[in-house]
Amino acid sequence: MPGIEQSKCILVTGATAGIGRSLALALARLPSKPQVIATGRRQHRLDELKSAGLEVVQLELDTDAASLKKFVDSNLEKYPQLDAVILNAGVQYEFYFDKEIDVSSGSYPMRGLPLIPTTIPEFQAELNINYTSITTIVAYLLPHFLKLSDAGRPSFIVPVTAGLGIVPAVWCPGYSASKAALRSFTLSLRVQLQDKGTKVNVLEIIPPLVESELHDEAGTTENLTNFWMPLDKYTELTIEGLKKGDLTITTGNSLTWYEKHENGKEENAHQYLGMRKKW
Repeated sequence: MPGIEQSKCILVTGATAGIGRSLALALARLPSKPQVIATGRRQHRLDELKSAGLEVVQLELDTDAASLKKFVDSNLEKYPQLDAVILNAGVQYEFYFDKEIDVSSGSYPMRGLPLIPTTIPEFQAELNINYTSITTIVAYLLPHFLKLSDAGRPSFIVPVTAGLGIVPAVWCPGYSASKAALRSFTLSLRVQLQDKGTKVNVLEIIPPLVESELHDEAGTTENLTNFWMPLDKYTELTIEGLKKGDLTITTGNSLTWYEKHENGKEENAHQYLGMRKKW
């Protein structure tokens, strides 16, 4: 299978913190020396990555399709060798659909934690950032990647989903649902592109609970340190999977859940597509 070391230019979204930042830096250190473009919202974090030798582009994902198309077009113009994208950016909110929610105030205290966002606009933003914006970027990038395929060059689309897309955390229904949707989209995209015989490789990174700033706003970081996988260890395992071109790159509880609940799904998707052609 083609691996990420064949890439000449890799774009990483959500690269200013956590898994995205760690992966972007690790990819830039590969012996193949790909050009790595790091995107994110926080300019001071992007400046740090630029000092480390990465290309940087500021990006707000909670936006409309026209803005995302402008982002893709401008980057393809500046980086015509772009042949891989790791779609890592995401947000996670706790949201409870019960009578205690006051959606007009936008927050409520729970278990002594800081106030947790609960407004409907924030819920919608979570779905947009974690799913809709990602699928939109993929749609705008695909014509470029298909041209590379026609020229005999492999490319890589690598959404970062989550184990919670397999087994939901019911206290984070929006996050879990968005990752489940992204997982389903990723499988459909892979099967479509495989069926057409393209050289566009669709891989999926499914992290378990990993050391991340994602949990800081909810005040759960201190408790989760007893359960999560250290970021450096997780990055090492994920880079190895990307180098091998593994279609599914996962470990920890996410691997356990994947093996229990997902075995055979891809084969069934191929079979279902075959049936569809006969209709």
